[in-house]
Amino acid sequence: MGFVQRFDHVGITVSDLDAVAAFFVSLGLEADQKMAVEGEFLDTVIGMTGAATEIVMLRAPGGGTTLELSSFARPDYLPGSPTAPANELGLRNIAFEVQDLQAVVDHVAAGGYGLVGGVGEYEGVWRMAYVRGPEGIIVSLAERIQK
Repeated sequence: MGFVQRFDHVGITVSDLDAVAAFFVSLGLEADQKMAVEGEFLDTVIGMTGAATEIVMLRAPGGGTTLELSSFARPDYLPGSPTAPANELGLRNIAFEVQDLQAVVDHVAAGGYGLVGGVGEYEGVWRMAYVRGPEGIIVSLAERIQK
């Protein structure tokens, strides 16, 4: 018997909530309103006292699993590794299936974000690229190859 009923969301802590949310919105995700969270609930769940955060939930137009971006007002955030390689332990990338991979790569490049490596093809089925987005977040972009 499994305990999990569905995949709900992935959370990423960021320093500049507005900039990171704008990046994901530019890729086509839809954002809910920014929400402030603090108090006993937050303190209990994250194991810190006096915490305060703002969050934005983002989702693909078709729905499904959401992306939660959070930025802490209290306590100060701890810096991560914005240049972490793909093999560093921990959450390394968030992946999206896209249409027209090259157009998306060009779009993020125009915003100052580049490829981690290059565009690769997997067994004639997928074209994929890793892009390093704001705050070092690696975004995996995959396009299904039409036969």
